[in-house]
Amino acid sequence: MQLQSIVTTPATVGSVITDDEAGALARTTVNLFKAWNLTDLEACILLGGMSARTWARWKTGAKEGGVGRIDRDLRTRMAHLMGIHKGLRYLFTEPARGYAWIRKPNATFGGQSALDLMLRGEISDLSAMREWLDAERGAW
Repeated sequence: MQLQSIVTTPATVGSVITDDEAGALARTTVNLFKAWNLTDLEACILLGGMSARTWARWKTGAKEGGVGRIDRDLRTRMAHLMGIHKGLRYLFTEPARGYAWIRKPNATFGGQSALDLMLRGEISDLSAMREWLDAERGAW
């Protein structure tokens, strides 16, 4: 018996988010935060301590692509936020229920809401919430 060689595909660990993708993420993030009914302060915290002035520019200029340079940290944050949104859309057939869920106290989180946990401000908080939602919906 002769062994056949296996063709392997190299793994890509964390593909790079392009500038065009980052711009699309910024526009989508503005819309998501409207759906989540976030305050400007909450939005700035979730986006890594973004200044209120920059957030205001994003809200008015994101449609025209006027968000400016988006660094790696911010790209990663927005990608996690989109993953959280996706997980909620899988869990809740009615989008409004998923949007409201982020503010509801949850026994799993010690009575805090998902938003309370995410507002601690670390990328790891967003990542952990995304992983929790993925596990909850049975993605793994």
